[in-house]
Amino acid sequence: MSDADRAVRVFGLHREMLIAVVSGGLLLGSYLCERFEWLPIEVAWIGYAAVYLIAGTGVLLSSIRMALELEFDVDLLMIVAALGAAAVGHAHEGALLLFLFALGHGLESYALGQARKAIEALGHLAPPTARRRTAAGAEEILPVERLERGDLVVVRPGERMPVDGVVREGESGVDQSPITGESRPVEKRLESEVFTGTINGDGALLVEVRALAGETLMARMIRLVEEAQAQRSVSQRLAERFTRVFVPIVLLFTLGLILLPPLAGWLEWKEAFLRGMTVLVGASPCALAISTPASVLAAIGRAARTGVLVKGGVHLETLGTVRAIAFDKTGTLTEGRPRVVSVRPMAGVSDEALLRAASAVEQHSPHPLAAAVVSAAAEIGETPPPAEGVQVRPGRGLEGRVDGAVVRVGSARLFGDALDAGTRDLVAALEAQLETVVLVGRDDRILGAIGLRDEPRGGVREHLAALRGLGIDTLVMLTGDNPAVARAIAREIGIDRVEAGLLPEGKIDAVRALLREHGRVAMVGDGVNDAPALAAATVGVAMGGSGTDVALEAADVALMGDDLSKLPFAIGLSRATRRMILQNVIISMGVVVVLIPLGMLGITNMAAAVILHEGSTVVVALNALRLLRFRL
Repeated sequence: MSDADRAVRVFGLHREMLIAVVSGGLLLGSYLCERFEWLPIEVAWIGYAAVYLIAGTGVLLSSIRMALELEFDVDLLMIVAALGAAAVGHAHEGALLLFLFALGHGLESYALGQARKAIEALGHLAPPTARRRTAAGAEEILPVERLERGDLVVVRPGERMPVDGVVREGESGVDQSPITGESRPVEKRLESEVFTGTINGDGALLVEVRALAGETLMARMIRLVEEAQAQRSVSQRLAERFTRVFVPIVLLFTLGLILLPPLAGWLEWKEAFLRGMTVLVGASPCALAISTPASVLAAIGRAARTGVLVKGGVHLETLGTVRAIAFDKTGTLTEGRPRVVSVRPMAGVSDEALLRAASAVEQHSPHPLAAAVVSAAAEIGETPPPAEGVQVRPGRGLEGRVDGAVVRVGSARLFGDALDAGTRDLVAALEAQLETVVLVGRDDRILGAIGLRDEPRGGVREHLAALRGLGIDTLVMLTGDNPAVARAIAREIGIDRVEAGLLPEGKIDAVRALLREHGRVAMVGDGVNDAPALAAATVGVAMGGSGTDVALEAADVALMGDDLSKLPFAIGLSRATRRMILQNVIISMGVVVVLIPLGMLGITNMAAAVILHEGSTVVVALNALRLLRFRL
C-alpha cells in the first residue's frame, strides 16, 4: 500500500481532495502571515512554494508528458498561468489558482464518484456466503465462490439471493427491483428463475445453482455498465477534439497578448503579462471537459438502477434522437407466452396424435409458440417421441424425422402449394378468431392445425401512448405472424402501422426502409430472433426478460424487467442527458467568453478569474448529478 493510499484511509479522503485540503491550509496560513505580518515574509513565500509543489507537481509532470506527445489539455493552461504569476511576484495568486484547481478536481472526482456509486452499489447487494444443503440434508455456510452448478442453496425469508438459479422447493414473493426495477414482488414457485441480490419474501426457497459467482446476471450487469461508462459519447469525443485544438490556440493568443501591447507601447511588460495570465485562466475550458462525462455517467447509473442497461454513452445520446420505433410482436408487444386454444385434427387423426407429432419437432425450438405446443401435449399426458435431423426453416417453421417419417410444423408458408382448399379454409377460420395457426404435416399429408393466442402485454397501450407523448408518432409492428392477427392486436394496443408475414430478412428490410424515411430508428425485440434487425437499427433495444446472454449482447439497450414502461423512461432520460450536456456547455463556454475580454481589458484580475473559472467547473459537475434523480 502506498503512502497516498494510507493517507486516504486515515483522513477518509481521496487523493485529489486531500491535495486540495492540504494546499488550502497552507495557502490560508501563508496569506495570514503575509497580511498581518505574524512571521517573516519568507515564511509566507515558503508556504506558497509548498502549495506549488503539492498542488502543481502532478499537473506539471502530466502536462509535460502530454506536450512531448504533442497533446494539449486544459491542465497545461493552468500550470503555465500559475508559473507566470510566480514569475512576476504574484505567487499568492498562482497558489490560489492551483488550490482552486485542485479543489475543482476533488469536487469533480466526488461528483463522478457519486455517479459511479449507482452501479458499484449493485456489487454490494450480492451476499458473500450461501447456505448449501448437503447430501445428508444438513446445511453448511460457505463462500459463494465455492458453489458449483447443481448445488442446492437454502434461502430463508428476508434474505438476499446469493446465486442465480431455479426454485426446486417452496413459494415466495421476491423483490427483483435491484435487477429489473420492478416495484412489486414477483411470485416464485417450482421452476421459477431467481437472481443474485434480489430479496426473498415470506417463504423459504430451495434454489438449484445455475451460474457460478462471476457469471451471475448481477455480475454481467456490472461489467456491462462499467464498459459503458468507459466508452466516450459523441459529445465527449467532440469536446476532446475541440480541447486539443483550442489549447494551443489559447497559448499562442496569450503569447501575442503579452508581447504585442508592450512592443506597440500600449502597456507595460508586467501589466501585459498579468493580463495574459488572466486570459489564460479565463480561456481554459475545464468545465467543458467535465460537462459531458459527468452527465453521461450519472445518466447511465440512473438507468441501471431503474432496470435499463445502456451499453455506452453514444447509445444513451442517440436514443433520444430517434424519430420512429419498430417493435417485434411476440414477446415484445405481447406476453410472449402463447397458449394453445384450438386443436383441429384432420379426419382419422386424434387430438393426441396431432399434438404428439407436433411436440416431437417443436421440443427442439426455443420459440414461444413451440414451447406452448410442447406444454399443451404434456398437459394431456403425451410424451413427445425423439426427432432426428431437425432443421429450422427461418420464418416458416421446422421439420425433422419422427418414427421414420418427415414431420413438418409451421406456418402455411412452410407447406407452400401442398395445401388443399379444405386446409386453407381451416386456416382462414382460425385466423378469423385471431389465432396464430401452426400446421402439422407428416410426409405428404396434413395432420391438422393448432391455433394459439398470445395476449397483449398489460399496460402496453399506455406505454405506447407515452411514446407518442414524447413526440414519436411512427410506431410500427414487425412480425412474421399472419396479417389478420397482427392488425387485430395492433388496433387493440394503438399501433396503426403493421408489416406482417415477414421473414427475418424482411424485418431488416423494413428497418432499413424506416431509416431512409426517418433518419434514426429504434428497433425493440427479444434479442434472439430479432438480433439482425436490432443491429440494423440506429439503436437496438432488447427486452431483457430474465437477462439472457443473447438479450444483453444483441442490443445497445436492454430493458431488464421485460417492461415496456422503461422505454419511454429511457428515451426521456436520453433527452434529459442531452439537455444537461447543452446546459453545461453553455455554462462552461459562457464563462470563457466573458472572462477573455474582461482579462484583455484589465477589468478583472487573476484572482477573480480563478474563482469564476473554477466555480463554473464545480457548478457543471454538481449540475450533472441531478440526473441521478431523473423521473419521467
